Amino acid sequence: MSHTDNKDLLNRLKRAQGHLATIVKMVEDNRDGLEIAQQMQAVVGALEKAKTALVSDHIEHHLEAVIGPLSREARAELARLAEIAKYL
Repeated sequence: MSHTDNKDLLNRLKRAQGHLATIVKMVEDNRDGLEIAQQMQAVVGALEKAKTALVSDHIEHHLEAVIGPLSREARAELARLAEIAKYL
């Protein structure tokens, strides 16, 4: 599976891209620094979530390439690992 097939990842990246475009416009318009910082935090959060989605997808893809199709139980365990990995 290609990362281009991961709609969640693409949506998260496009959301971050939209936030970033908003930040550029805010800086150009000399908006308040607090407002800009809040929008920057939204971009950081969106990118962190996109990174988690990418890494989880990558791990699952390569596991399947090595061991074959994953069972429902194995996918559930991977989901648990992905959930805790976001705290790294």
